Amino acid sequence: MHPQAPKNVLLIVVDQWRGLMLPRLGADYLKLPNIDRLCAEGVTFRNHFTQCAPCGPARASLLTSLYLMNHRAVQNTIPLDARFTNLGHELRKGGYDAALVGYTTTTPDPRTTGASDPRFLVLGDIMDGFRPVGAFEPYKDAYFGWVANQGFKLPENREDIWLPQGAAGEGGGATARPAVIPRELSDTAWFTERGLSYLRGRAGKPWFLHLGYYRPHPPFIASAPYHEMYRPEDMPKPVRAASPAEEAAQHPLLAYYVDNINQASFFQDGRGLGSAMSEEQVAQMRATYCGLMSEIDDQLGRVFDHLKQTGQWDDTLIVFTCDHGEQLGDHHLLGKVGYHDESYRIPMIVRDPRPEANGTRGTVVERFTETIDTMPTILEWLGLPVPRQCDGRSLLGFCEGQPPADWRTEVHYEFDFRDLFYSKPESALGVPMDRCSLAVVQDERFKYVHFAALPPLLFDLKEDPGQFVNRAADPAYAARVAEYTAKMLDWRLGFADRTLTGYRATPNGLEVRAA
Repeated sequence: MHPQAPKNVLLIVVDQWRGLMLPRLGADYLKLPNIDRLCAEGVTFRNHFTQCAPCGPARASLLTSLYLMNHRAVQNTIPLDARFTNLGHELRKGGYDAALVGYTTTTPDPRTTGASDPRFLVLGDIMDGFRPVGAFEPYKDAYFGWVANQGFKLPENREDIWLPQGAAGEGGGATARPAVIPRELSDTAWFTERGLSYLRGRAGKPWFLHLGYYRPHPPFIASAPYHEMYRPEDMPKPVRAASPAEEAAQHPLLAYYVDNINQASFFQDGRGLGSAMSEEQVAQMRATYCGLMSEIDDQLGRVFDHLKQTGQWDDTLIVFTCDHGEQLGDHHLLGKVGYHDESYRIPMIVRDPRPEANGTRGTVVERFTETIDTMPTILEWLGLPVPRQCDGRSLLGFCEGQPPADWRTEVHYEFDFRDLFYSKPESALGVPMDRCSLAVVQDERFKYVHFAALPPLLFDLKEDPGQFVNRAADPAYAARVAEYTAKMLDWRLGFADRTLTGYRATPNGLEVRAA
């Protein structure tokens, strides 16, 4: 890193990317040369988890460094309390323009605006504190406008650009056909253009850019040539019970999702239940999903080349991460729901250009890390204070080869399943709204899932890595249930909101305690 150079930060946030789907972590069937180059020059975190799903809650944790139990934006459409600071606000305090390409799926605090605010008509908007320089929300209007400006005739239903070419009359769902929209006009191309336009305009001034991508989020269809880059027969087999009914028998919440997730939410022409997909259909879906990943990798190559050509590569902290994972047919599920690892394990790569990080380049960290660690990492790297609000801790020690001795030995994540306009598990299960919640504590050996109003789950990860056998009611595991229940209580006590608990009045006036 150049001694007097400005410090820049590129935070790349993809959407719905499974955490272990990186060549560096063993997914050698994937063609991701640019991301693999980032891994070779940085540190990759194998056991990195989001704190919640879906998009809105996960991005709230990512950008506020708060567990779900503290920020309480518990689902898409649920507001984020305006009293919390976030990465954007903290960057502004430090003199950085908190530029954002993409989205945060944030519903505003209704106490700060009126009930007629149009942001209450959509799934989410941009989090306060960030300055959008390429916003996808709401309604994807800016993207579709750009497509039209390129001379492409949009269909009457604009999202039909994600239908397969020449597939009229076919059954719908997973397809080997390419999307109607060409690669040069894809949303992935658009996000990249917006990001590069911002970077080219900085003219040597230090910058921060949240560069978001919509993919590999559904609709699961790829533009040519990415639609045929991978063969279904090369895809890993789904991890699932012999039948949807057998899978559903594990737990009432799992049964609800097995019986209610529709393919129409994942394919523009999808029909039937996600749990009805055959192994062949799942394989095709996975091949398409991988194609969407490779398209992002190609576009990131353009961004990385720009940084190198302009002499900024070695002055820029690059963080590659995601909001949440994707079931992708595992456990007969699609999407990001419930309590399975596939929904919560996400990628995390940190490329620190400082000489202090030279000894760890290309390494893989096995310790448990969490999405709440992202904000403290960026702030510490920039030399900015980390607010006491933050539940996470900086990852820079791992980049420097000196991880903290008291690092966490487990991960925690949560899920709220109250009714929304597009999903009604609360009504189906007969659980009161404020008890539609689960919390997970997971380490290398066990995974315990506690529900506020439904039976608990315990998985022995050594004996049952696929998490098919619930041991919570097994007398042989009673001591483990008690142990992990206590771990969860310890966690909740230790991470209860402490925004103001570091202050105290004294005869000499106000004191501030760091810890």
